Amino acid sequence: MGPTSGRWRLVRARREAVPTSVRRFSERARRRRLRAAVPWLVGLGVLALLAALGGVGYATPVLGVTDIRVTGARLVTADQVRAAARVAPGTPLVRVDTGAVARRVGGLPAVDRATVSRSWPHALVVRVVERTPLAVVPAGDGYVVIDRTGTVFDRAAQPPAGLPVIKLRTPGRGDPATRAALTVLAVLPSQLRDPMAVLVADAPARIRLELSDGRQIVWGDSTQNDEKARVAILMLSGPQKVTDVSAPSVVTTR
Repeated sequence: MGPTSGRWRLVRARREAVPTSVRRFSERARRRRLRAAVPWLVGLGVLALLAALGGVGYATPVLGVTDIRVTGARLVTADQVRAAARVAPGTPLVRVDTGAVARRVGGLPAVDRATVSRSWPHALVVRVVERTPLAVVPAGDGYVVIDRTGTVFDRAAQPPAGLPVIKLRTPGRGDPATRAALTVLAVLPSQLRDPMAVLVADAPARIRLELSDGRQIVWGDSTQNDEKARVAILMLSGPQKVTDVSAPSVVTTR
C-alpha cells in the first residue's frame, strides 16, 4: 500500500474524529456563506453587463443616432434645426454633447433657446422655443422683425397685424437707439399706442411718436416715461400738430 492511501486514511480518520454535530454546523455555515455571496455575485454580474453595454454604446454605432426629432419650430424648419445641430448619423447616442447641440441650435436667429434630450435607443429630441415678435422695422423693400431684446430674426413683406412699426437706423440688440425705443414702447399705454402709426428713434435721446392722424409727440429720451405718457394723453384733445413732452414739466406745442 502506497503513501497516497496512507494519507487518505489519515484524512478520513481526522474527519471521523470530528463530532457529527460539529460537521453539520460547519456544513450549514458554509451554505450560509454561499447564500450570502449569491447577491454579490449577481450584482457584480449585472455591473459587468452594464459596463459591457456602456462600452458598446460609447464606442460603436450599435446605439447610434438615426433620428433627430424637432418640436416647437415654426419660423425655422426641422431641416434647418438638424443642420445646426451638426450630429452625424451613427454617432453613439451616449457620446452626444446635448448642451453643445442646444447651443448650436440656439444660434439660429429665430431661436430664443433650445433643449436637447436623448430618446433611446436611436433618437435625439430637440425642443425649440422661438423668439416672440415685438415690432417691425422698415428695411429696404420690406420689414425686419425684432424681439424684446432688439434681435433681428425674421423678415416680412408687410407689417404683421398687431405689431407696431419702429423706425431705426441700425436695428439690433447692441444698438442704443433700439434699446431706448423698446423701453418707450414697453410702457406706452393704449391711449397712445393705438393711434400711433410709427415710433421713430433717430437716436437714443431723439424719440418721437407719429400718430395716424398726422400729429407728432416729441418724446426725447427713454426716461420719465410715465410722466411723459400722462401729459401726452392730456394733450391729445388739443388742436396742436406737435406736442413736445421731452421735458414733461414744461410742455411745448406748435
